[in-house]
Amino acid sequence: MNTKKTVALVLGSGAARGNAHIGVIQAIEERGYDIISISGCSIGAIVGGVFAAGKLAEYREWAESLDRVDVIRLLDMSLLNGGYIKGDRFFEKVQKIIGEPSIESLPITYTSVAVELLNQKEFWFQRGDLISAMRASSAIPSILSPVSLNGRIYVDGGVLNPLPIIPSVSAGADYIIAVDLNGPAEGLLKEASEALEVDEEGPAWWHSAKGFFSKGQDDPDDKERPKYSPESWGRLQTVNMMFETMQESLTQYKLAGYPPDLLISIPKDISGFYEFWRAKELIKFGYEVTLKAIDGLESPSSSYYSFPKGY
Repeated sequence: MNTKKTVALVLGSGAARGNAHIGVIQAIEERGYDIISISGCSIGAIVGGVFAAGKLAEYREWAESLDRVDVIRLLDMSLLNGGYIKGDRFFEKVQKIIGEPSIESLPITYTSVAVELLNQKEFWFQRGDLISAMRASSAIPSILSPVSLNGRIYVDGGVLNPLPIIPSVSAGADYIIAVDLNGPAEGLLKEASEALEVDEEGPAWWHSAKGFFSKGQDDPDDKERPKYSPESWGRLQTVNMMFETMQESLTQYKLAGYPPDLLISIPKDISGFYEFWRAKELIKFGYEVTLKAIDGLESPSSSYYSFPKGY
């Protein structure tokens, strides 16, 4: 008989910060909890889906192997398609890792949350192709191409629900644990924009991607600007900053209506949203934060608990 406490895990959206989800899962399992349900949005749907498919170790190994050049190469921008990132290269790799499972075949309950754009409604993927559900949930508006499935158009679930707690309620787990990747800033952002600097003789695709992240690279005054000043933002960073501002507000609203048993709050400034090459440190951060958070959850005085900060 399984005597482990059970967890319904909610994994929020937040691009590269989603690597912290890997560390969260590791800590929860090491502390003896049984994850029986996953609901996720955007990167949370991706990491959650990989975990549900039993391939998190392989995905982690790949994520930790990525360097800056690898990340830029994954950005298959289509100038003929409105300048969107298609996402094909990334999901081709994910498919190599997990195969082509259906959601129904997964050993635990899984929900990927997207937004059906034309009807302006939240949509829960709880059956069908897992890869398609991941892609639909992570199509960030104005950055990644919208996903067309069965005559419907889907974009990132974070447009309406960046921390999808409600799908986890029906799992009947002992605890609902939610991981918010848009937590309050704590002055942690590292100066990492130099990661996109390359030799002027670099390939054309690199310079196109570089310009997508930041502008003013040829401006002699650019060197005098702070690394993360708005003057140096490109389209990608500007759009994402607006999107994350909206998500933070929506998350607070969702938490007020459906507070989980444990909220793990990852500071939104722990990394740039595109810094997927920092997987190791983000995984470690998620792991260590979760161990401390579980200590609080298990304390006799525990009620609704948030770490590092509440709202």
